[in-house]
Amino acid sequence: QVQLVESGGGLVQPGGSLRLSCAASGSIASLDTMGWYRQSPGKQRELVAAATSGGSTTYADSVKGRFTISRDNAKNTVYLQMNSLKPEDTAVYYCNAEDVFLISGTYIRGSWGQGTQVTVSS
Repeated sequence: QVQLVESGGGLVQPGGSLRLSCAASGSIASLDTMGWYRQSPGKQRELVAAATSGGSTTYADSVKGRFTISRDNAKNTVYLQMNSLKPEDTAVYYCNAEDVFLISGTYIRGSWGQGTQVTVSS
């Protein structure tokens, strides 16, 4: 199995910054895509940003120019630098890992972290 542990959430004022981290652990041989999703009350979970092991990145239009995703492939860790935060960024942020192969050969299509709360408020 793959475990994803997120950290870095919290309360920040509008215009502030936060950095989220997510580390994947387990007997991982390879991990293709790591990303961040978010969900606020009454809304569906949505993609915020994702990064492949090859370096390709994807961002939601609402965060382009403000958020930056990065990966440390050697550590199976993904980061989300969030700048110029807005109240509408308030949500639970979930780490996601897709297309994971374990050393045993087991294929795991997707795994989720437990989520970390980000609140943007004055």
